[in-house]
Amino acid sequence: MNRSWIVALAACVVAVSTPVVAQEKLLIGASSASSSQYGYFVALSQLINGKVPKVESSVVETGATVDNLRRIGRNQIDLGLVTTNVGYQAFAGEGEFEGRKVDSRLLFVYSPAPQNVIVRADSGVTSLADLKGKRFNPGLKGSATEKTAEAVFKALDVSPEYVRGSTTDIVDSIKDNRVIGYVKSGVGDKLDGSSLDIATLTPVRVLSLTPEQQKVVADKFPDLSVVNIPAGAADGVPAYSTWSFGLAVHARPGMSDEVAYQIAKAVFEDQTVQAAALDSLKGADMIKLTLENGTVPLHPGVVRYLKEKNVEIPANLMPKSS
Repeated sequence: MNRSWIVALAACVVAVSTPVVAQEKLLIGASSASSSQYGYFVALSQLINGKVPKVESSVVETGATVDNLRRIGRNQIDLGLVTTNVGYQAFAGEGEFEGRKVDSRLLFVYSPAPQNVIVRADSGVTSLADLKGKRFNPGLKGSATEKTAEAVFKALDVSPEYVRGSTTDIVDSIKDNRVIGYVKSGVGDKLDGSSLDIATLTPVRVLSLTPEQQKVVADKFPDLSVVNIPAGAADGVPAYSTWSFGLAVHARPGMSDEVAYQIAKAVFEDQTVQAAALDSLKGADMIKLTLENGTVPLHPGVVRYLKEKNVEIPANLMPKSS
C-alpha cells in the first residue's frame, strides 16, 4: 500500500475520531436596533465570544426589559437587558408582574439610565403638565421606559394621548411632527443616539420635573431615583431633573455557574470593548454600579467571582443558597 495513502488515511481516522469541542450558544435579548443600548449588547456579545471559553453568543432585537423578562421566563433567551426597577417587580411579582413572577438572576449593572422626556421645541410644550392631550410616545412598546413613564405620569396627573410604536417609527413621527415627543433612556448624562438623531434637524426641548414633582416621584416610587442632569446632555440643552433607574443584565436561573462566572470576569475586567460602545462606561466601576443599584439576587457564578476579589456583597443581592 502506498505510504502517502496510508498517512492520509490515518489523518482522516484521527480527524473523525477526535471530538469537536462543543460550543454552548447563548442568545442575548437587547432592545430596538436604533437604540444606543443595542450597540452596547453587540459589544457585550463580542466580549463574551472573545473571552468566555466554549461559548458562542449572538444578539436579538427585542422590545427591551418587559419583553426580555418574558423571554427569559420562557427560556427563549439566556440573558438580556433588564432595568433594575422592573427587574425587581418581576422577581417579587409586583406591578405589571403581579401574580406571575419571572425568576431571573442579576449578572451586572452597567449604567444608570435617566429617563428623558423629549419634545419638539416648536410644540409649545414647556412642562410635563403641558403634555395633556398631546400625541406623545411613553417609550418603546413593552419596555421598562414605557411602563415606568406611564406610572410616573399617572402619579403626576399628566395625561398625554399615547402613541405606540417602535423607536424607529416614533423617531420618524417626531421628525414629521405627527407626534410631539417621547420618553427615552439617556446614556449617562447624555441623550440617546435616537434623540440626537432627531435633534440634528429638529430642535428639541428636554422637560424637567418641578420640585413638587420630584417629591411625588421620590415618595411614590422607591425603586426609582430622582437625578439632576447637568447642562450639555446635547447642544443647547440646559440642566434638568428627571427620574432614573439602572440598566442591568439578567440571566435565566438555569445558566451554569461557570458561564456566569466567566461572563462576570470578562465584563468586570474589560477596559475597552464596552467603553467603545458607550462613552459613559469609560472609567466606570461596574462592580460598584452593580452592588449599589442591583435589586435582585446575583447569579451564584457572579458571587463566586466577587468573593474571589474579596468584595463584600449586600445581603439583598445574595442568592438564598449562598
